[in-house]
Amino acid sequence: MFHHILSASGYTVLDIDYRASSGYGRDWRTGIYRFMGGKDLEDHLDAAKWLATAQGVNPKKIGIYGGSYGGFITLMALFTSPDTFAAGAALRPVTDWAHYNHPYTSNILNEPQKDAEAYRKSSPIYHAQGLKSALLIAHGMVDVNVHYQDSVRLAQRLIELGKDNWELASYPVEDHGFVEPTSWTDEYRRIFKLFEKNLK
Repeated sequence: MFHHILSASGYTVLDIDYRASSGYGRDWRTGIYRFMGGKDLEDHLDAAKWLATAQGVNPKKIGIYGGSYGGFITLMALFTSPDTFAAGAALRPVTDWAHYNHPYTSNILNEPQKDAEAYRKSSPIYHAQGLKSALLIAHGMVDVNVHYQDSVRLAQRLIELGKDNWELASYPVEDHGFVEPTSWTDEYRRIFKLFEKNLK
């Protein structure tokens, strides 16, 4: 629904199946082994280039947003390729994989005690100094999947780095998947405002 609103407002919307998306086979699925935010982020960067070269989109006015893993990818994009996207909204994002669901993460990054390098290069909190573009972080405070503390820790890191082009929207009654219509409305209104200010 939000993509239709964006399209009706003059935006070009591209929703990609990036590396490790389901249904593509072993090589695709395992392309993020030991580096989440590596090949999967490259797919987003390639998509941004394609929008500019093949679709005539202004390369200085491309935004990115996503929730959960998409929120993580948004952070990695803004932090490690800061000149690609003019704005991004990271919804309920993982900021440090060492704090996430162990069975899920250990299959991709191994054990944090045994492969600290994989966790460090894959976790946005260690790359936050790269932020240049406008960033919205939105997170439910009772999220039992990606814990709210992930966004709080990142907020503290951004404060320490002296970054002033970001905001954190907190939703006191929301879990990982929002249920209150007022929360959905508030979150997407904020994303739309972010894009209107930075991408038009």
